[in-house]
Amino acid sequence: MTISPSTTGSPALELRDVAKSFGSVVALRSGTLALHSNSIHALVGENGAGKSTLVKIIAGLYQRDAGIFTLEGQPVDFKSTAESKAAGIAVIYQEPTLFPDLSVTENVFMGRQPTGRFGRIDRKAMRTEVVGLFKRLGVRIDPDRPAEGLSIADQQIIEIAKAISLDAKVLVMDEPTAALSGVEVDRLFAVARSLRDEGRALLFISHRFDEVFDLCDTITVMRDGEYISTDAIADTNVDEIVRRMVGRDVTDLFPKQEAAIGGVLLEVTGLRSAGVFNDISFQVHAGEIVALAGLVGAGRSEVARAIFGVDPYDGGSATIDGKRIPPRNPSAAMGLGLALVPEDRRKQGLVLDSSVSRNITMAIQRQLAKLGLITSGIENASAQIWASRLEVKASALDTVAGTLSGGNQQKVVLGKWLATDPRVLIIDEPTRGIDVGTKSEVHRLLSELAGQGMGILMISSELPEVLGMADRVLVMREGRITAEIDRANATSETVMFAATHATEQHS
Repeated sequence: MTISPSTTGSPALELRDVAKSFGSVVALRSGTLALHSNSIHALVGENGAGKSTLVKIIAGLYQRDAGIFTLEGQPVDFKSTAESKAAGIAVIYQEPTLFPDLSVTENVFMGRQPTGRFGRIDRKAMRTEVVGLFKRLGVRIDPDRPAEGLSIADQQIIEIAKAISLDAKVLVMDEPTAALSGVEVDRLFAVARSLRDEGRALLFISHRFDEVFDLCDTITVMRDGEYISTDAIADTNVDEIVRRMVGRDVTDLFPKQEAAIGGVLLEVTGLRSAGVFNDISFQVHAGEIVALAGLVGAGRSEVARAIFGVDPYDGGSATIDGKRIPPRNPSAAMGLGLALVPEDRRKQGLVLDSSVSRNITMAIQRQLAKLGLITSGIENASAQIWASRLEVKASALDTVAGTLSGGNQQKVVLGKWLATDPRVLIIDEPTRGIDVGTKSEVHRLLSELAGQGMGILMISSELPEVLGMADRVLVMREGRITAEIDRANATSETVMFAATHATEQHS
């Protein structure tokens, strides 16, 4: 293990050999982490490695069963999130939870509003401090506007402003860039660096290695609930980190197989929705993976939801095998052989309180029923097929889906839709928020499905994924398709040019 020169001296926060179990399930065997002031520290590992459990111990959501936990050299054991915050720790989650009806200023000061004479809330003082915080962070957000409608990026900035107003010395950023555009990521990184330079300790959790190596000073790897290593970023590389994460060499992250391209399965013609997208026309053939690329907000997910029947549209049509998919009728779309794996698996793809088996069989309950009844044996037998094929890591099929890691939740959602035996699979951000080992497994599965004759429409914001897996790339910008690029001509430059320029180009 090597340590960066910037991390010498006593750590601001340290966990050593921390363990946590839930009944017979061991979530964390030996979590070890040392965060130092004036430093940004990356924490990486596959889903299920123990990262989230470690963070929840830091945040006061969980209490450790064993090990050492110190803050500025003093032993601590937070019994609540309030205790953690009071001690100077702030956790910025991927999707912040603000009060939508309150103003930005009110959200920053929620629960601790300053008062003036006669005990009245001093709104002027609140606003003045928020303006100063945003100026200090180098961002422009209207302090008086309601939080509702703010982008994820702006919501994260508000959470950071709240942390600074509380004088947090340690900030934990858990997958903060997963839903951000490139410009928003750059702004967040500028804020993170300014916080580091002020003397704070930052923990950055991400599956995006380009961001980790760009932003961070030090990196810790975890695997299967155990600490593996800590290195200065300058002393290691992506290949070595990946090998430590998965315990093996991942030689092929994009295992794209050659597949015979057959006839047209999905055809979209002139699809339009006022103010959202316009004149969307394309085809997906049997055996083909077509990527829908573009910047966040380009309208890609909205097109997918309209095709499947979740969202309305004003004109145009979509067909499978020449049969029209009725608007606003997901059941009819499924009957024609269309499946949609949504971007937000937790809100739109899973019933978090239900079991793995119930989630996997949810879309085929009618087919499984005998005389209107479904036995647990029938349900489990059907679910086991996809749980095994997708290698879902769960102690049992009756495990509650909400307790699984992000990667395993994604596999359950995939299993649910693949159980319907679709002709065409629309999959929105297939590997967002999941680790490199699971990414490789998902990519291999998509390639196998295409090889079996399925048509796949893959929406992805990750350029390497688009370039590595797609036979054709459709690029959207501001609700329109600006380019159709075949695999041979698809490069980072051609895709990004089409995503940022309105001129249509085809190759």
